[in-house]
Amino acid sequence: MTRGRIDKRQAILDAAFTVFARDGYRTASVDTVAATAGVAKHTIYNHFGDKQSLFRAAVSALADDALTRNLAAVESLRPDRDPAEALTEVGRKLAECYCDEKSWALRRLLHAELASMPELQDIVRERATDKVNDALADRLARLALAGHLRITDPAVAAEQFGALLTAPFDARSRLGTRKIPAKELADVTQNAVQTFLRAFGNQ
Repeated sequence: MTRGRIDKRQAILDAAFTVFARDGYRTASVDTVAATAGVAKHTIYNHFGDKQSLFRAAVSALADDALTRNLAAVESLRPDRDPAEALTEVGRKLAECYCDEKSWALRRLLHAELASMPELQDIVRERATDKVNDALADRLARLALAGHLRITDPAVAAEQFGALLTAPFDARSRLGTRKIPAKELADVTQNAVQTFLRAFGNQ
């Protein structure tokens, strides 16, 4: 695939997500996506085939982007650091990813379309969620081996840390319609880390 073709495909995907997030899947049109991307309508059909395939591709692209950002956040969770400090830093970065405007838009689209396209949830889980949980579980296992945590199942611990961190934001942000101030994000992160360490800490 040539550079120009790759760039055009990315421009279409970016425009598609913008339009789908703003108008909803059913109301959004390929014509609007084409106009937003600055391409001809037939170019979209040449790349993606139809509107539903375009929508799936846009969801997949956002999941891939979320994976990259979340894995970068998890990387700083190392056993040579103070566990509370490291978990707080990682938690804050993961919370920022979770509360990102595109992340909220993606989740709202999933909720709206899951009944008619249940495979969307599998796309996001396979391309992002499961891989992030696996990476976090691996890092928590390293902390346990270093004597910082008491966990028997790193995958469960990773799942619970994620739940402690992200669940409060759904209500606080009103499903992404209210921007979370930096201090509030930090407070939620700190509460999540403290609760997690009370359950799994080795001190």
